[in-house]
Amino acid sequence: MQMLVDTVIEEERWEGFGLAALAETAARAALAHLGHPATCLEISLLGCDDARIAVLNGEFRAKPKPTNVLSWPAWDLSPEMPGGQPEDPETGTADDPEPLGDIAIAWETCAREAEEQAKPMRDHVTHLIVHGCLHLLGYDHETEADAALMEGHEVAILASLGLSDPY
Repeated sequence: MQMLVDTVIEEERWEGFGLAALAETAARAALAHLGHPATCLEISLLGCDDARIAVLNGEFRAKPKPTNVLSWPAWDLSPEMPGGQPEDPETGTADDPEPLGDIAIAWETCAREAEEQAKPMRDHVTHLIVHGCLHLLGYDHETEADAALMEGHEVAILASLGLSDPY
């Protein structure tokens, strides 16, 4: 089976955590839920630490502080109206998948949030990968209508993986 997620590990703790396999499962579930062919798309994932994600957050969002996850869509698929359905992504082939975008996730912030929310880190990271994938697919949470749509998909995707509602 061709991998959907190309994972690069900068923070060693992600390696022992099994980030690559977890991300593959989460991303495939997100795409399946939305009816997109996982074999024709590709996602790049960076497993990093808080210091690295703070630099990325500063460079790309002018917020030079750590965050849990960042996403960079390859295409602007966002809907024209708040709460609207994003456009479908272009897809490649199994031999030449189309890049969907990049995601970065930070170890320390994820671990702290999981502890604060009294949930297993694997569940929290799965949620954040699904969240990042939805951003790559044009979903956002800037308005109430957008957030309701995105969170509804997150809850359904996580339920398909046997995980409880994170909200």
